[in-house]
Amino acid sequence: MTAPLYTTEILRLAASIPHLGRLAAPMATVARRAVPCGSAIALDLDLDADGRVAALGIDLSACALGQASACLMARAAIGRTPGELAAARDALAAWLAGTADEPGDWPDLMLLARARPHAGRHGAIRLPFEAAAAAADAALTERQR
Repeated sequence: MTAPLYTTEILRLAASIPHLGRLAAPMATVARRAVPCGSAIALDLDLDADGRVAALGIDLSACALGQASACLMARAAIGRTPGELAAARDALAAWLAGTADEPGDWPDLMLLARARPHAGRHGAIRLPFEAAAAAADAALTERQR
């Protein structure tokens, strides 16, 4: 018998996403869609004076795995640099693709390990990290203008 894909921990994460709701006047906003599954995210982001994430706003439509991934990203994103978000995005993508044995050093990503064999779910899992990295990069570019 195969282990269930949607574990109790995944469902708990999916039900407890921090930073839900849009920011009033964000430095950057990114909207992304995972084409294979239709998951979508709009992510607002502000950086502080040191170039670290100060605030997030998330509007998400995704399966429980995408929601769990958004929770993991959002609960550890505040205080991170754009470079750290990009590194997390890249490490997660490599791990899901099977080209890395570990998902990097972002907290608790191993909770998503059961989804690795399910390539159709990878887009939803990557989506929050891709959006956060893109928004942080856009906010940094905006600050430098």
